[in-house]
This record gives sequence, structure tokens and C-alpha cells, in this order.
Amino acid sequence: MRNARNTRRRSVKVGLPAALLVLLLAVFAIGCGGSDDDATGSEDTGGSSGGSAKLDVVGYSTPEYVYSEFLEPGFEGTSEGAGVSFSNSFGASGDQSRAVVAGQPASVVHFAQAGDMERLVEEGALVAKDWASGPYKGIAQNSVVVISVRKGNPEGIKSLQDLQTADVDIVTPNPFSSGAARWNIMAVYGTAIEEGASPEEALAQVKTVLEKTVAQPGSARDALATFTQGEGDVLLGYENEAIKAIDEGEDIEYIVPPSTIQIETPIAKTVSAPEPAAQAFLDFIWSDAGQEIWAENGYRPVDPKLVDEKQFPTPATLFTIADFGGWSKVNDDFFDDETGSVAKIETELGVSTSG
Repeated sequence: MRNARNTRRRSVKVGLPAALLVLLLAVFAIGCGGSDDDATGSEDTGGSSGGSAKLDVVGYSTPEYVYSEFLEPGFEGTSEGAGVSFSNSFGASGDQSRAVVAGQPASVVHFAQAGDMERLVEEGALVAKDWASGPYKGIAQNSVVVISVRKGNPEGIKSLQDLQTADVDIVTPNPFSSGAARWNIMAVYGTAIEEGASPEEALAQVKTVLEKTVAQPGSARDALATFTQGEGDVLLGYENEAIKAIDEGEDIEYIVPPSTIQIETPIAKTVSAPEPAAQAFLDFIWSDAGQEIWAENGYRPVDPKLVDEKQFPTPATLFTIADFGGWSKVNDDFFDDETGSVAKIETELGVSTSG
């Protein structure tokens, strides 16, 4: 009994200081942890070794689902993307570009045409001047302008030139909010030039198409919704949008015209983007894995070796925006909201050019 009591007394005497010692050690450990964080920087580093970063992706309307369902989860599954989270904003390309200039948070920007990217370079230096100097000249993926029609192609449309003579109602977005619409218009214009028309005659063909246009929604995505809901006989738009609509069961088909324009959509990180996460995400998009994701979702990879000709047949005549001086010149000549030739046509037709 005596030994037992002594044991219990020793337990009591030793137990209280031990508990206090454990508590003090825990407090000390927490304090040391805080000191280490302060010494190394506890703020968001954007690194992959236990760090974290939030990337604000701002883009044009059509690739939203590719980012949220495929590209971003795919990147998060890599060592470089561990701990990275995303916030997304997608809409009409011109509207998105202007929103970033006005202060919308953006780490990675992906627009429908280079003019919307250049706005960020020129108005506030939000994107570096050399954004197009990297892989594939800053282009994320390619597409072409196609013609979507009702199932069975009841109007017998085979080319952009057919729109000049066919009695059809056309749907295309508004070129003063949507980059997709500018591609569509330049596809019509460029096809006319390729067929031997003068610039004046080609512009007249653009006017004919716009006169036949019964709806000009704000974005490519809205234009597709308008068409699939039953308005119009013909939709001008991205090949990838037509492919997605058919995959989702819409009762339409599309024609890759024998003469059309190659769509090149620019991507860049902003100067304030968290690093190295932003650059690592761009590298993933340009990797084989990233480009295969684009291809699986109806976009043409920028890497020629990854382009499947069965899936993406090359038109007989495929021209680019560079053939007309690039987007800087084209935006001034055609789409300046006061002096552009297309702005004048739209104003005559009573369509808003305010953007």
C-alpha cells in the first residue's frame, strides 16, 4: 500500500509540471512557426512547393467550359499547379478587354483577337509589350470561320460566296462587342478578295451579308444560342462552337468553306500575375497535354504536328489576318467605331457600334 501511495504521489507531482511543459512546448512551436513564415514570406508565392496562388482568368465567351472542366483541373493535377486555384470571367471579347482596363482583376487574359490584347498593352501597360514573342506568337489555339445550317442544309449553302445570292436570314455577333464577329466579317471580305474582287467590291459583299443579318447578339456564345433556338437560316461562327453544339445534340450541321480565315486567339499573363503560377499555366496550355485538350474540344492545336486532318480538314484557301495588315490596321480601317468602313455600314443599318 505504501508503495502504491508513493507511486500515486509521484504521478501527481510529476504530472502537473509535465502538462505545463507540453503546453509551453506547443506555444513555443507555434511561435517558431510564425517566425519562420515571417522570415520566408507567408504571402502567396505562386510556387508549387507547398505554395499557393489564385489565377484570375479573363477570356472571350466560347472557351469557358474548356477552362473550367479541363484545362484548370488538368493543370491543378500537375506538380506546377499544386495549390493553385482559379477565378474565371468569360464574355464578349471586347467587353472583357475593356473591363480589365477598367480594373477587373486578371492574371491570365485570353481574347478573341489581338486588338483586345493590344488595348491592355497601350492603356495602362497591363500586359507586356512582348506578349507575342513566346511560343506560337502568343496564340493559344486556332479555329476557322464556318457556316452552320439547319440539319440537311435545306438552303444548299456550300461557301461564304453563296451568302451573296441565297435568300437566307443570317445570324452573326455584333462586331463592336464580339471578336468572333470581326473574324466572320473578315472571312467574308477575304474570300471576296481571294475570288478577285476589289476592296470596294469585297466591302459591298460584307454589306450584303450584314443586310441579311437578322440578329447580332453580343458574343459568339449568345449568337449560337440564338441560332439553336430557331432564329435564322445560317450562323457564321467558330468551328469549335459548331462542333460543341452538334456534340450536345443540337439539330444543326456545319460547312467548312473552301475559302475562309484562320482564327488565332491570343493569350498572355498580366504584369501583376502571381508567379511562377501564371507562366506555368501558360506553359501547360502550350504543352502537348494542353493542346490535346483543345483538340478534344473542337479547337485546332497551334502545334501543326498535333492537328488531325480528318478532324480538322484544311480548306483549299486558308488566309490569315496578317494578309490584311494585322489586327491593328484592320481594327482601324474596318472597326473604328467612328471612321471604320464596317462601322459606317452598321450605322446605316441602325446597329449599335458603341461596343
